[in-house]
Amino acid sequence: MLMCLTASHKNASFDLLERLSTGAETVGQRITDHSECVAGAIVIATCNRFEAYIDLDEPVTAGAQVALQAATDAVSAATGIPTETLHQTWHTHTDEEAARHLFAVSAGLESVVVGEGEIAGQVRRSLQQARESGTTTSDLERLFQRASQTSRGVKNNTPLGRAGRSIVRLGLDLAESRISDWSKVRVLLIGTGAYAGASLAALRDRGVTDVAVYSPSGRAAKFAAGHDIRPIDADMFPREAAEATVIVTCTTASGFVLDAETITAGRRDLEAMLPAFPIDGTPGCPVDHSAGQLVIDLGLPRNVDPDVATLAGVDLLDLETIRIHAPLEELQATDHARQIVNKAARKFAAVTDEQSLAPAVVALRSRATEVLEQEIARVAPRDTDGNIERALRHMMGRLLHTPTVRARELGRAGDHDRYVDALDALLGITLDEEDVDSAPISLPSTEDERGTELTAEAS
Repeated sequence: MLMCLTASHKNASFDLLERLSTGAETVGQRITDHSECVAGAIVIATCNRFEAYIDLDEPVTAGAQVALQAATDAVSAATGIPTETLHQTWHTHTDEEAARHLFAVSAGLESVVVGEGEIAGQVRRSLQQARESGTTTSDLERLFQRASQTSRGVKNNTPLGRAGRSIVRLGLDLAESRISDWSKVRVLLIGTGAYAGASLAALRDRGVTDVAVYSPSGRAAKFAAGHDIRPIDADMFPREAAEATVIVTCTTASGFVLDAETITAGRRDLEAMLPAFPIDGTPGCPVDHSAGQLVIDLGLPRNVDPDVATLAGVDLLDLETIRIHAPLEELQATDHARQIVNKAARKFAAVTDEQSLAPAVVALRSRATEVLEQEIARVAPRDTDGNIERALRHMMGRLLHTPTVRARELGRAGDHDRYVDALDALLGITLDEEDVDSAPISLPSTEDERGTELTAEAS
């Protein structure tokens, strides 16, 4: 059983999402450790959503409640958010609905900016983190890999994502009214992650050429060398922050990386180094900082202390403000993308249902092969030319074709028990845990069953 618990910009406040992002890297392991019924978990934590995808062992009485409580307890322990608050916030999806939701998320259909490109990479990185933590499972692997394929399908077959839609670009769009000529803008990037790369690309598309980068973790030089921009060290940071026309912050730091004091210190340094502008014609007047400076905070938790907005000439755009100004969806393109997502979710669910009967089909084929080989051995002394063996194998292949097709049909219809009960009643074939664990990933192709031989793979 697959379950998804989600809190996003659609059902949670920005402050709650910020708190959920704290300690998110440990939540997957906490969920899997919570109960023996939980086989694995993958957590997606971004600036606009927090989601836990859980693989629950079956059969479990009240399995959905077990997964819900395991995830809620784990998130509460990691973030300090009361379980009551989380229960009131979660939107819950199971099985096909969980797949449909993840596919829509990965395609950018659930983002603040519909069709944004960054989320697909964040989904992939969540899977990689789960692999490294040992919390993924074969079903979760298949779910997330299918999500990436669906995301590419949406990108390649609809207008969504083709224009580099992202929350980064929306933030810059909102700055257009303040910037008359981007080619003359001096920009300071704070951070070197995925958003920094997206921000730099969006800035260059607008004609920006003067860009510097600062990294609280010391990665500025490497990032700058790879992107042909200027690196800034800690000593230079206050002055660069004061000189920049636009500051874009996009780090995963847990505390503020920019505040009013930093910019104020940089302004003092500039006033000490440069002659003051004679604002009213009198030499020696202080530097005029009212010309305008824009700070775009894309971090979660927040990278910028709100007190920067109290400084003269500084405007602050944070995720909360950007979200409010998100544009309406492009309905036609979004509808087409939803069709792609829905089709992928239905296919995922159908394959999952088919796979659940794979152990039964394997058991049936194994029994058939055993009987077949005994009969071939019995007639071997009289079968000098092999005609009898070929006829027996052909006949067994024909006999197994219909039971294999019925397994697919009953699996898709959710009628698994009828098939298993029939094997037990008619042939005395029962399934135990060892049979299930040794089953292949998928049912044998029905095309194989139409062949003239029952191949070795049937066993």
